[in-house]
Amino acid sequence: MRKRATAPPEAEPGEDRQFVAAIARGFDILHVFRAEDPILGNQELAERTALPRATVSRLTHTLTRLGYLEYLPRFGKYRLGLAAVPLGQLALANMGIRRIAAPLMRQLAEETNASVSLGKRDGLSMLYVEHISPRTAVALQLEVGSRVPLGVTAMGRAFYAASPEGERAAIRAALARQEPGAWQRIEAGLEEAVAMQASAGFTVSPGDWNPTVHAAGAAIALPGGEVMALNCGAPAFMLDRERLFREIGPRLAAVARRIEAMAGGPGRAA
Repeated sequence: MRKRATAPPEAEPGEDRQFVAAIARGFDILHVFRAEDPILGNQELAERTALPRATVSRLTHTLTRLGYLEYLPRFGKYRLGLAAVPLGQLALANMGIRRIAAPLMRQLAEETNASVSLGKRDGLSMLYVEHISPRTAVALQLEVGSRVPLGVTAMGRAFYAASPEGERAAIRAALARQEPGAWQRIEAGLEEAVAMQASAGFTVSPGDWNPTVHAAGAAIALPGGEVMALNCGAPAFMLDRERLFREIGPRLAAVARRIEAMAGGPGRAA
């Protein structure tokens, strides 16, 4: 059984009297659908959201009536409906940083024969909002809309390292609750990432998330205080640790600084 997807700690309702729990539960249902899990039934949704089966049944019925889910009678399960598509497309279209970053990401992907992605935090995951695969190499099976763990990936570690201490503390607390058995290892990786981001401008994950993948990450600080992150990775047999540290990391850090400068963030020229 998969654990419930954890919302950003600052989004917890707590004593917020303006928080509408019914709407939050509906979004909990929608968030469970992933590229690797496009079709889910009420039982699976109940397990993954920790919501009662009866509540899930009412939510899926309502979301289906509204077009955000589509019921598949052959399987007795649901998939995301067409009403969900315009929301994601509009959000991406309004994200100007993608237009700035994409050409630089594409150049890096082609020159390094590695995949390059741009992501932002989504709870305890990083959500890909742009992804460029090289034409001449084995590409990683990820795309726009994919989510990767924040605590053990190069992108997630870069985001963590560049975040304010208050947000870091919230992330640590949530990860410790969600991953108690692995927390000591995750925490050590995050601490190392903070030091490495400060000294070298990038972070790494040489097989820490997926033993077959090596990747570097670099944070992007945008105007207004928003933090996003890049990664550049490839199968481990194509990208060894030495090249990861010597070439990929520094080049990715340089791309991140160029994106910051073009977006008017901290990396802009004096």
